Amino acid sequence: MENNSQKQGREGEILARNYLLKKGYEVLELNWRYKKLEIDIIAKKEETVVFVEVKTRKNDTFGEPEVFVTKRKQNFLINAANQYITENNIDLESRFDIIAVIQLNNNNTVKHLEGAFYPLLK
Repeated sequence: MENNSQKQGREGEILARNYLLKKGYEVLELNWRYKKLEIDIIAKKEETVVFVEVKTRKNDTFGEPEVFVTKRKQNFLINAANQYITENNIDLESRFDIIAVIQLNNNNTVKHLEGAFYPLLK
């Protein structure tokens, strides 16, 4: 059974998906998994594949939702994205976005941070 946090996260992902569709993105995958890694949304706009992490909170008391995408989480997303690109033989530009959703008193705010972080060259 789903707890409140899971329900809130799922609702946030639905809002994020609908937001992207309205902005002209094509949604390729929802909750794509590789081993223990998960990418919330994989979308495409023009010649760019976009890997989206959705963060949903009831308020911003403890900070904006996007600050909870830690370096560790970014590395997980980058590794999963590399796997997705390899498995699907994708030859497009790629980008990592964060969509921050705040659900406060039945009022939803969606903030889209394009290019929120980048893979570090090794």
